[in-house]
Amino acid sequence: MTISLLINGADRPAASGRTYDRLDPFTDKLASRAPAAGLEDVTDAIEAAATAFPAWSKTGPTYRRQILAKAADIIDSGVEEFTRLMIAETGSTAAWAGFNVMFAAKILREAAAMTTQISGEVVPSDKPGTLAMAVRQAAGVCLAIAPWNAPVILAVRAIAIPLACGNTVILKASELCPGTHRLIGSALTEAGLPPGVINVITNAPEDAAEIVAALIAHPAVKRVNFTGSTRVGKIVARLAAEHLKPALLELGGKAPLVVLEDADIDGAVNAAIFGAFMHQGQICMSTERIIVHNAIADAFVARLAARAARLPTGDPRGHVVLGSMISLEAAKKMEGLIADAQEKGAKLVAGGKRTGTVVEATLLDHVTPAMRIYSEESFGPVKPIIRVADEEEAIRVANDTEYGLSAAIFSRDVRRAMSVAARIESGICHINGPTLHDEAQMPFGGVKGSGYGRFGGKAAIAEFTDLRWITLEDPAQHYPF
Repeated sequence: MTISLLINGADRPAASGRTYDRLDPFTDKLASRAPAAGLEDVTDAIEAAATAFPAWSKTGPTYRRQILAKAADIIDSGVEEFTRLMIAETGSTAAWAGFNVMFAAKILREAAAMTTQISGEVVPSDKPGTLAMAVRQAAGVCLAIAPWNAPVILAVRAIAIPLACGNTVILKASELCPGTHRLIGSALTEAGLPPGVINVITNAPEDAAEIVAALIAHPAVKRVNFTGSTRVGKIVARLAAEHLKPALLELGGKAPLVVLEDADIDGAVNAAIFGAFMHQGQICMSTERIIVHNAIADAFVARLAARAARLPTGDPRGHVVLGSMISLEAAKKMEGLIADAQEKGAKLVAGGKRTGTVVEATLLDHVTPAMRIYSEESFGPVKPIIRVADEEEAIRVANDTEYGLSAAIFSRDVRRAMSVAARIESGICHINGPTLHDEAQMPFGGVKGSGYGRFGGKAAIAEFTDLRWITLEDPAQHYPF
């Protein structure tokens, strides 16, 4: 598939004429060919968005709602094309691609509903005859930098609320799934977004740093949001800070699933299997540490290992649960994590094998802090099991990480679980459910090395608007001099 940039409502190549190829990680065949945008294209996209902003920001909520709702329907109807591209560009399974499309449509419908929720308030003033208001107003041009791992969900999330609030948007597509991200721009354009309201930039991997720096630095860009690794998130945060621009960062994770001694073991196993191995574990909320009380550890591990061993792996176009990882390098990293853990005393209880870019569902028991897998985000289907003596140790281990995105706790005692949840350092915590869960209306984001700011529903409105104090006053008011 050959794609184009989307700038000011028009399809166009890069000004330089350069392109780059994205190869299918499983077959190594061409998945998509995309424009390698340069600085001239960046400037054009920003200027288009800035020009479109005054008119778009003044449109009424019903108009914006209609377009976002129509875009949701268009994305829903394009599930086959999205699925084909996601499998080819990222190695995902059809099930994961289908879920991406379904949930992205939900995000757009939620954003459509939010167009009438951009509210303010009247604030009592000490000045006689004064009406004082706190008013939310669209910020301007918003830069959205989206990742490859949940490409439809996370790109749509990056642009939906900004658009609902009356902002214009530049979506910088991931170098690993340019075709998938470009389809989103097409859907919104087809739905009726005016030219310049959404622009999509694709760039060659070697140009990413220069492109991102130029996008953030431009004076017309007023907001930045980034979903991706903590390493790159720190770079984005620094660049945004240099220009005093607010940034919303949703970064890496090392999500703990804590299984206390009074847990429903089968329920915890179900949640661990889903949370750890959906999309090969390449999700920011993926269960990255399974922390289990010694009293039930043997029974829990036996059942978990048996389930993991039965998960089918292979060609993502087949009937498998685990398809291809994003790259051969990512798959080989899993071997390094396994070897390191085994050398230091961990016991391999499930999986452990790699075939090309496909890695089996793998569990390592008796993991200790000396092993890389204990603290390093695997972002793959290799998961550590850490045994603990009591609740206090479970909390300590759960918090023993630079990350703080999602967490889960299993206990039949809900009051106890609520107490533990209050002590877990994470932006999200689920009791008796998996670490992997999202809903379009929920405040989504992390703490510590997992970033700051919140996507989702009303919480996101605050991220993409300016809160202004506006007064109506008596022109004949008294002054002291």
